[in-house]
Amino acid sequence: MPQSDLSRPIPWTIVICALALFGMGLSGIARGDELSRAGEQFGRQIVWFLLAAPALVFAARLPYRSLRHFAYAAFGASLVLLLVVYLFPARWGSRRWIPLGVMYFQPSELAKLTFIAALARYLMYSENYRRLSGLVAPFALTLVPLGLILKEPDLGTALVFLPVLFAMLFAAGARLKHLALVAGLGVTVMPVFWFAMSAEQQSRVTAVFLQRDGGPTPRGDGYHLHQSKQVLALGAVTGSQWGGTAVDDPMAYHLPACRTDFVLCMVGERWGLAGSLATLVLYLVLFGRGLMVAAATQDPFGRLLAVGIVSLVATQSVINTAMTVGLLPITGITLPLVSYGGSSLLFTCLALGLLISIALRPEYEMAGEPFRFREGAE
Repeated sequence: MPQSDLSRPIPWTIVICALALFGMGLSGIARGDELSRAGEQFGRQIVWFLLAAPALVFAARLPYRSLRHFAYAAFGASLVLLLVVYLFPARWGSRRWIPLGVMYFQPSELAKLTFIAALARYLMYSENYRRLSGLVAPFALTLVPLGLILKEPDLGTALVFLPVLFAMLFAAGARLKHLALVAGLGVTVMPVFWFAMSAEQQSRVTAVFLQRDGGPTPRGDGYHLHQSKQVLALGAVTGSQWGGTAVDDPMAYHLPACRTDFVLCMVGERWGLAGSLATLVLYLVLFGRGLMVAAATQDPFGRLLAVGIVSLVATQSVINTAMTVGLLPITGITLPLVSYGGSSLLFTCLALGLLISIALRPEYEMAGEPFRFREGAE
């Protein structure tokens, strides 16, 4: 079979949604710069976009099947980089970055993408996961980067690995009873996980259950939740951009990490409820188009790669949004394409470029037996 059919139409929906989300993010970052009276992050995000956009085009033109040949090697290299971070001083209490002159590289962003490629490579054949014992390797493949990232510590990034794993196993055709058994075992060990968490991480969880509306501003981790909801409320329906409600107290707008983890609050403050809903709709359209790409491709590796990319972006978006409105603990995870951050933007664009590459090359090209989708298939 030919490697590609580039006469197929480009999935412009993916490109348009990505550009629109980036634009919403820029508006939120600009508002954060304005409120903090520091305008440097807006300009830096523009520079990162000038690097990320060509990366998306490169990945879209790259025959994605070539990734099969070095998926494991790339994943191993990303694990090494997750260890290299410990050679450098901590920043803001964690070791997540490798300094590269005037910028910082976050290896965990690379690890997420190479993990998906390695897992897709492993799940290409049904004998690798149709038995319960066959799930040991995928979970080991997951727990290694998850453990290294938790050690940094970076709870938010670590949380995305398990949902992506389950989504890809489900898409590949793993037995539902096996997945249910593994999920049940995970629930039983949650108390152990709780006691393994640091006091700070535990306080972030309890803050979700202790939050309340009205009254004095809480301290500690409850402060972030209180401020994020308050800043969103200040945007009302139309936002400050269109003459929304403004208050005289500057502390009402104070929100740590307002251009990274809580950038959705800045979007909501600037564009109101309408802007927040528009952002969520753009994500839903992007996810739907990505799943259409996965369903249309006949190549097992491409289908699993597409499912992994969509589930990764969706998981991050859901966690970040739920954290912003107080439904989940604060975990320090970026909103894809919207939050400030070079590594996050660059590797999200690379992932979307691969998704476009899969859409342009849907042919079946496989030696051996691919995965199955029916529970009763043997």
